[in-house]
Amino acid sequence: MPSDDSERPTVLIVDDEEKLANMYTLWLRADYDVETVYDGEPVLPMLDDVDVMLLDRRMPGYSGDDVLERIRRRETDTSIIVITAVDPDFDILEMPFDDYLCKPVQHEDLVTAIEQQLTARAHSGDLQTFIRLATKQRLLEFEHGPHILETNTEYTDLRQRVDELEDRLRRSLPAFDDILETYKNINRGPGRTHR
Repeated sequence: MPSDDSERPTVLIVDDEEKLANMYTLWLRADYDVETVYDGEPVLPMLDDVDVMLLDRRMPGYSGDDVLERIRRRETDTSIIVITAVDPDFDILEMPFDDYLCKPVQHEDLVTAIEQQLTARAHSGDLQTFIRLATKQRLLEFEHGPHILETNTEYTDLRQRVDELEDRLRRSLPAFDDILETYKNINRGPGRTHR
């Protein structure tokens, strides 16, 4: 079970680039209990004790996409932040992640994304769902122009769902505007600008 309020949150780093994974570990270990693995295969049994997992998509052998596919088949409370050099496309609509950051990732963005997931877990399912879906919407908007998005029904359905959740959260969660501002200030990709 993920750590409770009396313990430091646990972050699991899964990345085959050992130097990069070790750098993330150094960045995070002062604030979190950090576990690091360099392969996706041993991850699933570890998830019961993890609050947030940082997962690379492209790894030899057992990839991050393989891990996500296995996670889809089981219940887990772990928040998943994909950190990858793989540019997102419409395939992300079906992936069970909570946030997505394109490499290279800056220290501040990484910590803010982790804290955002911990905040969402403490508030409501609607906030977690909003962040998950808004991330997919933003990523698709980074990658594709309006002429492609406006003709894609999956994207238009996603945008409508995000708008509905945002409206509901504005009415039900007093801190939502601050949470949304923090969310929007996370740079999710190299060279990309904030919205």
